[in-house]
Amino acid sequence: MTYQGSCHCGEIAFEVTGKLERVIECNCSHCSRKGYLLWFVSRDRLTLKTPANTMATYRFNKHVIDHHFCPTCGCAPFGFGTGPDGQTTAAVNVRCLESLDLTALPRIPYDGRST
Repeated sequence: MTYQGSCHCGEIAFEVTGKLERVIECNCSHCSRKGYLLWFVSRDRLTLKTPANTMATYRFNKHVIDHHFCPTCGCAPFGFGTGPDGQTTAAVNVRCLESLDLTALPRIPYDGRST
């Protein structure tokens, strides 16, 4: 399935393909403050529909994830990183996907605060 997503103002737009079966709810200081519900997919499954130079980037802790956000509206639709296996990954904030019933998605807690 292909999902359309964007930041609030539409300055960052993207589509992502895959089977969305569950989301990760991380309790680290960043994710919990922003209320992220994350879906991890291979980076090649996310396609930007707007220029990459419209995004701002935030890195914290170990500086291994590029948390992208819109400098206009502040919305953070996804981040990019590389896993321990060397695979590039996109962490999609499913709250930024269109027409999605969030209550139907199982939430898997992740203890990012302790890692």
